[in-house]
Amino acid sequence: MVGAGRVGTALAVLLQRAGHRIVGVSGREATRERAARYLPGVPFVDAADAARAAELVLVAVPDTAIERVASELANAGVVGEGRVVAHTSGARPLGELASAARLGATTLVLHPLQTFPDIEFAIAHLPGSGLAVTAREDAGHEVGERIAADLGMRAFRLSDRERAVYHAAAVFASNYVITVLAAAERLFRLAGLDEPVPLFLPLTRAAVDAVEAFGPGPALTGPVVRGDVATVDSHLGNLVRSGVADLYRSLAVGTLELADRAGRLAPATRAAIREKLEWWRAALDEEPDRWR
Repeated sequence: MVGAGRVGTALAVLLQRAGHRIVGVSGREATRERAARYLPGVPFVDAADAARAAELVLVAVPDTAIERVASELANAGVVGEGRVVAHTSGARPLGELASAARLGATTLVLHPLQTFPDIEFAIAHLPGSGLAVTAREDAGHEVGERIAADLGMRAFRLSDRERAVYHAAAVFASNYVITVLAAAERLFRLAGLDEPVPLFLPLTRAAVDAVEAFGPGPALTGPVVRGDVATVDSHLGNLVRSGVADLYRSLAVGTLELADRAGRLAPATRAAIREKLEWWRAALDEEPDRWR
């Protein structure tokens, strides 16, 4: 394990539980502390020494450090033929490990499709989650698929050229959901609810369950898919001083497109909602002082 932050530590704990032997952990002082807590007895050594003793080197460092770490390991001669070197970034390409590949190492990317707010949460939620595996050869994909099986995760192959789109999708599925829920919490509080999160989360969970059961288009409800122009207009008129009017409008545009693709809006109704949303776009963009 080169780097043992939340991602690396959670993966190492689960791999250890599955019978893998973690031969070494390297990183900064915070890594040492995490390793002592979650991986007691595992040697804390420098990256080259950790890699030298390993069949699999898992590089779980910040994205900007992946290529540098791989180069340092290659220059130390510890990641050549017969070794597997993987990084865990969702956004960075397989080419970040090119220096190890040139020495004959099997290289791959293993990205858990899961959120990591803290280590305990990640350990509990990784089993059953997806694991994106990117490799140049079938042998690399097969290694990733075996690791996924040991982690209790669901492997799927991901093309290197599609990593940016894939990672953007993951941001929508996780980060932006939280952003939207934070906006909901803010508005519920403005409406007078003191502790709104426990009250609205059942609604959110039901919406997610509906997507799982029916798919996004059929699961969609609300004023846009109903063609309720007056309600959308009222919402925006009452949100202009809340700081989230533009977010609401942008999401309404996306919702309109989803409803249209699902065939759930008549052309005239779709046009009326689009016209109202365009009016609000111009109003919010061109006269921002009016709404302060």
